[in-house]
Parts: sequence; C-alpha cells; structure tokens
Amino acid sequence: MRPVEFTSEEIVQAGQELLSSGRNITGFALRNKVGGGNPNRLKQVWDEYVSSQSVTKAEPVAELPVEVADEVAAVTKTLTDRLASLAVELNDKAVKAAERRVAEVVRAAGEQREQAERELADASQTVDDLEAKLDQAEANATELAKKYAELQAASQAQAIELAQARERLAVIVQESKTARDEHTAELYRLNASIEAERIRHQKEIEQIRAELADQKKTMKAANAECDQIRAELATVRAKSEASDQTHQDQRKQAATEVHRMVERMSKTEKERDEARKEARDAREEAATLRGRIQALEEMMRQVK
Repeated sequence: MRPVEFTSEEIVQAGQELLSSGRNITGFALRNKVGGGNPNRLKQVWDEYVSSQSVTKAEPVAELPVEVADEVAAVTKTLTDRLASLAVELNDKAVKAAERRVAEVVRAAGEQREQAERELADASQTVDDLEAKLDQAEANATELAKKYAELQAASQAQAIELAQARERLAVIVQESKTARDEHTAELYRLNASIEAERIRHQKEIEQIRAELADQKKTMKAANAECDQIRAELATVRAKSEASDQTHQDQRKQAATEVHRMVERMSKTEKERDEARKEARDAREEAATLRGRIQALEEMMRQVK
C-alpha cells in the first residue's frame, strides 16, 4: 500500500488557509494548496475535521431512583391515554419534520451538487493546467529531440572531419618521414661530396705549396745566377778596360759576351718576375680555396 504523502495536520492547515482567503474548499483546491495528493482523500480528511468540530460530547445519564421510576410509571399510564390524542399531533409533527427533513436533504443535496460543481471546476482547471504542462512538456520534448538530432548530425560531421583529419595527418606523417629520409640521404651525399671536395682542395693546396717551394728554389737559384753574372760582368768590364788599347778584338768579344750576359741576366730577371707573379697567383688561388673550404665547412655545420 502506498504511504500517505501528506499528514492530516497539513491538510487541515491548508483548508484553514483556504477558508481565511475566502476560497471554496474542494479536493482539488486542497491538492493545489498542499502541492499533491489524492483529492478524494484530502476532502475526506477535511470533512472529518469539520464534523469533529461540530459534534458535542454526550454526557452519561444517571439512572432514576425507584420512587421516581414508580412515579414515572404512573405518569406513563396516565399519559398513555393522552398518547392517542397526541398521535395525530405527533403524526402531524412527524410529517412536518419529514417535510423539513426532505427540505434539508434537498438543501444538502443542492449544497453537495454545488460543492461537486465547484470541485468539477477545480478539477477542470487542474486538468487544463496539467494539459498545458503536458503541451509544454511535449514541446520541450520535440525541441530536445530536434536538438538531439542536430547534435547527432553535428557529431557525425565531426566524426567524418576527424577521420579525414586523421587520414591527412597520416599522409603528412608519411610524407614527413619520406622527406626526412630523403633529407638524411641528401645530407650524407652532401657530406661525402664536401669531404671529397675538401680532400681534393687540400691536395691542390699541398701541390701549390710544393710548386711555391720549387719556385722559391728557382728564384733563389736565379738570384744567385744574377749575382754571379754581375760579378763576371764586372770582371769582364775591368779586363776590358785594362786591355782596351791592345786587345780590340778581345774588347769586341767581351762586348759580345757582356751583351750575351746582359740578355741572359734580363731573361733570368724576367723568369724571376714570372716566378714571383706565379707565386702571387698561387697565393691568391690558395686564399680563394681556403675561403671555399671555410664556406663548405660552414655549410656542413648548418646542415648538421
């Protein structure tokens, strides 16, 4: 059995509040006031409360003494005769009382009918309120269903976008891995090429250094030869001047020898100048090669 939702005290208090506000007390009015419950039970509790307030407690009656009882019996016998005459009067009074009772029953029925009509009106209002709430609930349910469908569609679209994004990410990762592998291979090839280039330039520099050393030796030998030629020229000139009068032929021969030596010295000086120029060009080329090697090394560091 379902437990009672509201106590009798709460129902009576709700009915008193309705009375104080001048409203009719019906089952639905009590239900709206207390916030729930069975209207029939609420009205029954209120009617019981009203009946309990109008009923007066009966006091116990003491028994008659014997003398009084005899006197009552005598009076009863005396009154028996009068009963017949009073029967008509009692009958008349009974009829009138019955008529009054019927009138009261009709009046009570009318009041009950009015009470039922009021309860019906309250019930209709409650039904209308419930129907309005039901309509609102149905509208809310429709709106929620629409929002759910929209959310489901959005979720499905997001799932599709997520799948596409994952596919694009997989492609990007694969492309990135391929590019990284290609870059690594290219880096290895570049390092090997740079190392080979560096070794080649190193060899070229060593070769240039060896050629410079040879050119320095050649220049040193040429300078020594020039010094020797100058010394011989001085000796020849001295001999030529001493024997100018007596050795004309020797002077001519000496002049020829001097001319030859001068040409030889000029040639030697020219070769020396060319050797110096080649050494300067070799130094410039070596500086250029060192710059290229440094640039290649810097490129290797940046690539790493």
